[in-house]
Amino acid sequence: MAHHNSNSYYELIRLNKEVSLLDSCSAVLGWDERTYMPRGGAAHRAEQRALLAGMVHERATDPVVGELLSELEASETPGEDPSEGEVNTREIRRGYDKMVKLPRELVEEMARVTSLAEQAWEEARAQSDFNHFLPHLESVVRLKREEAAALEVGDTEYDALLDWYEPGENAENLSRVLGALREELVPLVGAIVESGITPNRSVLKGNFPVEGQEAFGKAAAEAIGFDFERGRLDVTVHPFCTGIGLGDTRITTRYDSGFFPQAFFGILHEAGHGLYEQGLNADHAGTPMGETTSLGIHESQSRMWENLVGRSRSFWSHFFPALKDEFGMEGIDLDDFYFAINDVKTSLIRVEADEATYNLHILLRFELEQALISGDLPARDLPDVWNETFKRFFGLVPPDNAQGCLQDVHWSAGLIGYFPTYSLGNLYAAQFFEQAREDLGDLDTQFGQGEFSPLKDWLVDKIHLQGMRYPAPVLVEKVTGQPLSHKPLMDHLRNKYGPLYGI
Repeated sequence: MAHHNSNSYYELIRLNKEVSLLDSCSAVLGWDERTYMPRGGAAHRAEQRALLAGMVHERATDPVVGELLSELEASETPGEDPSEGEVNTREIRRGYDKMVKLPRELVEEMARVTSLAEQAWEEARAQSDFNHFLPHLESVVRLKREEAAALEVGDTEYDALLDWYEPGENAENLSRVLGALREELVPLVGAIVESGITPNRSVLKGNFPVEGQEAFGKAAAEAIGFDFERGRLDVTVHPFCTGIGLGDTRITTRYDSGFFPQAFFGILHEAGHGLYEQGLNADHAGTPMGETTSLGIHESQSRMWENLVGRSRSFWSHFFPALKDEFGMEGIDLDDFYFAINDVKTSLIRVEADEATYNLHILLRFELEQALISGDLPARDLPDVWNETFKRFFGLVPPDNAQGCLQDVHWSAGLIGYFPTYSLGNLYAAQFFEQAREDLGDLDTQFGQGEFSPLKDWLVDKIHLQGMRYPAPVLVEKVTGQPLSHKPLMDHLRNKYGPLYGI
């Protein structure tokens, strides 16, 4: 960073931090909307969020920001490893160029429409009534297509939307990586189903009082490093994690008092996201160096703690005695429990899918949302096309739309281009975890002794503290020495399921 421009740089950072603060106000409103807001508050909340979105947009696109950026860029010669200042300038520029292309009216309308659409989706899902949601979905798709056309990023409108969540990624590359995964995954799932071996799932059912589940889930989240002095856990319809700002990271789950895994793995998953938010560099709060890289990398953190750690035998050799004490699960054996939480079967609901079939749920959505945005799939035809595609992928047909095309919140929230980041998360998680094993030695022994800090500290160092220094594809190469590949995930799945299913 050239010295004579330091005043411009400080001014740019000051303005960016203000935008970041306004954004965090909106995050509080979004969290409240999904946890405690009464139904009747929906219309008013939509207006609040629209106003804030407009204010954020106005500040983020202030011509002064553009002038400061141009001034700073003129004096820079970025090298191989960008400095913190260069990273902030580069990423603020990236955001600025995108925001400038979006009219304020469109941004406000999007906030208003999605706020109402989320409420309508919740009602539609409860009644399995697609027609109640259809006009809202049509509005969201229309606005997202307008947004994509305005952004002009990538080769297709879909690429422009994907770029919000996974900078530098495109649908063509994703189709290639996910296609390679699907080639190997489908036969593996087939072999498991055909093995005729099934665990005794009844060990996961019983009487699990919600208070006990909450206490046990919080203890596990704390054990892996989630800090409840700087975070909290609440209940919602569709679990999420939101980083409101420095010192305030909120996670949510949903409980089923007759079935243990739903809330527990929900808590572990969201705590994994929360660890990333809590592990960011506090000195860079409100700037790109203190923000998460991409949604795929974010998801890699939640998937790692939920699946690679939380569904491992070593994790449960540590936690199982406490679980039996808490819920009086006499006569249940660790091996039976371990097999039950790693059961593979084709199912209707993405969030309840096992590690092996989960990515097929994502491939389905990736296909359909590309078609929605290109205009090949009119929103009104979604239920039929969803069911046909589901039958092709899973050999099942959803009995109703609540268990079909209405099961996810994302499209109502305007999050189109978001789904593929879940599969990226699984791929990145396996690749990072393989490297962590190499760097940290015997992780299984550590987990069995309840030692999770070596892995957590490794992730903080390699990923969390890096902020947005490297785009996701570069970060994965920096950490693992390899470009993104489907192989570590397939190796992990084969190593786990081979012994369980005798394949």
